[in-house]
Amino acid sequence: MSMTTRILLGLALGAILGLGLAWFDPALAKTAAAIAQPVGRLWLNALQMTVVPLVLALVIIGVSAANDAAASGRTARRAMVVFALLLAAGAMFAAIAAPLLLSLLPRDPVLIEHLRAAIPDAGTTTSAVGLGDWFTAIIPANAIAAAAQSAMLPLVVFALFFGFALTRIEAMRRARMVEFFQTIADIMIVIVHWVLWAAPLGVFALVLAVCATAGGSVISALGWYIALLCSLYITITLLMYPLAVIAGGVRLRRFAAAILPAQVVAASTQSSLASLPAMIESARGRLDHPPAVAALVLPMAVSLFRITSPVQYIGAASFIAWIHGIDVPAAQIAAAAALAVVISLGSVGLPGQVSFMATTMPVTSAMGLPLDPLGLLLAVDTIPDVFATVGNVSADLTANTIVARRHSEDPSVEGVAADT
Repeated sequence: MSMTTRILLGLALGAILGLGLAWFDPALAKTAAAIAQPVGRLWLNALQMTVVPLVLALVIIGVSAANDAAASGRTARRAMVVFALLLAAGAMFAAIAAPLLLSLLPRDPVLIEHLRAAIPDAGTTTSAVGLGDWFTAIIPANAIAAAAQSAMLPLVVFALFFGFALTRIEAMRRARMVEFFQTIADIMIVIVHWVLWAAPLGVFALVLAVCATAGGSVISALGWYIALLCSLYITITLLMYPLAVIAGGVRLRRFAAAILPAQVVAASTQSSLASLPAMIESARGRLDHPPAVAALVLPMAVSLFRITSPVQYIGAASFIAWIHGIDVPAAQIAAAAALAVVISLGSVGLPGQVSFMATTMPVTSAMGLPLDPLGLLLAVDTIPDVFATVGNVSADLTANTIVARRHSEDPSVEGVAADT
């Protein structure tokens, strides 16, 4: 039985038992929720303990990987610029669209109060932040203290400084340090896999507590979250078509027909890596992209570029803000969007459940929001993941189309060897 199936089974059993208790015996339901909450919290704490070292290592590794890719040739540098611009645009879109869509949803004060009671607040609150205070808080006075306090934005800024400085030292010593941080990341991922082995129990306890306290209306609340993410992913995918036409210089009908086979593979496998052969075939055989460009840019995209990642992080954090009725200041939303772009570069290639917790937690923390609801959102994240993978594959082929056009318009003569 796959991990996804086990998690969904835990979700279903927790919901059925919690809703059944809430329907037949509210007093017993409260007792069951009080027992289940510490179990779910313990599981969530086990996941949180890996976040700080994992994020630090991923950012440093991501900076190193991006630097190595950009140094490999002009086509690679163009690809990195396109990736960065598209990731930034995706994060900006999510930062605007997610709160706007959530503001249109009908709010049930009783449901919100029950959800907040069922998901204990970790005590994190937001307050208005002036531009000066926000700006000075970006760079930590003490990086170790920032890590100890799980202050993710200052920690990531320190990791960025560290990563860029690492690219300036002697190659052999740099390689040893990158290997060191890669080892840390690998160890944290092993621990996360151990914790995720108990995910069905953790999700069962979290969902049981919420359903026993909030009743059947909690299903509709999680349904709104799924609908929010799916809407954002579908919109991102649709935006790739006019972008390919305008920036890539390809006809809309041709582009839509060319990427459809790769999108079908993405939807069926929910894996960008598994879709890579279909993407290369679409780029070479249907869009007539130069083989040297497709052979370089598409593997880079699978390794470094996932446009729906910032959308996922910000969408989940915005939903948590909606649950708790927190109005996140614009400065914190902007910081979270920038943080989402940086973290996404280092997180591509991680398993879905691992990447969700390791990358959504820092963005949620940067927005000053409680982390406890993330366990519930992890349980239902597998549903919109189909749309996320299709969006990623569509963006990969769009980026390849843009780079291919710039490659063909380049007046300089640059051999394949220089690019690869």
